[in-house]
Amino acid sequence: MVPLAFLDEGARGKIVRITGGHGILARLTAMGFGPGREVKVVRNQMAGPLLVASGDAQVAIGRGMAMKILVEVE
Repeated sequence: MVPLAFLDEGARGKIVRITGGHGILARLTAMGFGPGREVKVVRNQMAGPLLVASGDAQVAIGRGMAMKILVEVE
């Protein structure tokens, strides 16, 4: 498992766990991110937010939040 923030552009992974409190978990779940969900990193320039695709939607996620999403790389 690695944090989503460490994935390269174009990499795909499956969310295994989200660390943090109830607030961060509720916020990410509302955006469509939860355990078992497939994600693809569209843009990660190692500074600033990541652009992540989940299903048909693309979402910009801050680097701190992306560090709390642990994924299994495919």
